[in-house]
Amino acid sequence: MKRKTLMVACLLLLALSACTTRERAQIKGKDASPDALPTIVGSYSVNGFDPLGTEYGGNLTVAPARAVDQYKLQWIITGSIQEGDGRIEGNKLMVQWHTIEGSGPGASGVTTYTITTEGELYGPRQVEGQVKLGRENAFPNEFE
Repeated sequence: MKRKTLMVACLLLLALSACTTRERAQIKGKDASPDALPTIVGSYSVNGFDPLGTEYGGNLTVAPARAVDQYKLQWIITGSIQEGDGRIEGNKLMVQWHTIEGSGPGASGVTTYTITTEGELYGPRQVEGQVKLGRENAFPNEFE
């Protein structure tokens, strides 16, 4: 009985330590060739830093728009909901976005994502009126 209790306690500690020492996801793919872009339609987990250095996280959905190589984006991130329109240029997704609800009402800006071979998105995030740039990474959700 003591052995079983000890084993359960060790497994619990191992699980808890894995949760508390988990690192923030990092971009793993190489920059995609403009001639061989992976699909970007889908949902993503997002992590980033705003221009003031505040870390945030959330979800991003990318959906096709009416025109070829154009997309509708929606972020649900810490404290706000944002929407944007994007278009592909080479291996970049160029996005104009604005806040529709939550903190920073009326905030808007531009994000220039580089698309990787793994379908990840990463790049600077500019907020209108801010001198410094933020940075954002988006990782495709595997289970859809």
